Amino acid sequence: VELAESGGGSVQAGGSLKLSCVASEYRFDRCGMGWYRQTPGKEREFVASLTDDGTTAYADSVNGRFAISHDNARNTLYLQMNSLKTEDTAMYYCSAKMYRGLRGCSNNYWGKGTLVTVSS
Repeated sequence: VELAESGGGSVQAGGSLKLSCVASEYRFDRCGMGWYRQTPGKEREFVASLTDDGTTAYADSVNGRFAISHDNARNTLYLQMNSLKTEDTAMYYCSAKMYRGLRGCSNNYWGKGTLVTVSS
């Protein structure tokens, strides 16, 4: 599984960015994909997730501002980020899990991340 994020950058507070994550050697399934973020000195934190039946989940801090989606034809995961705040500044990582039958979902596979910087 290879995950390649893009779309990060610098934006002013209140602005928008759209992150992309292209997945290779991976089939989007019931275990789904997601986005996490991390700032220096802090634990990586959950941002949003999506499974193949359309079930989504969001961290409280981004609910209503961020939207996760997936394009099956492009095997690409997206994160539309609106009304960005300075506290959204972080390295954003794409994650993916694989369904392994009776063994359930795999651990997360990770991309290398894309940096989002929000200035006031």
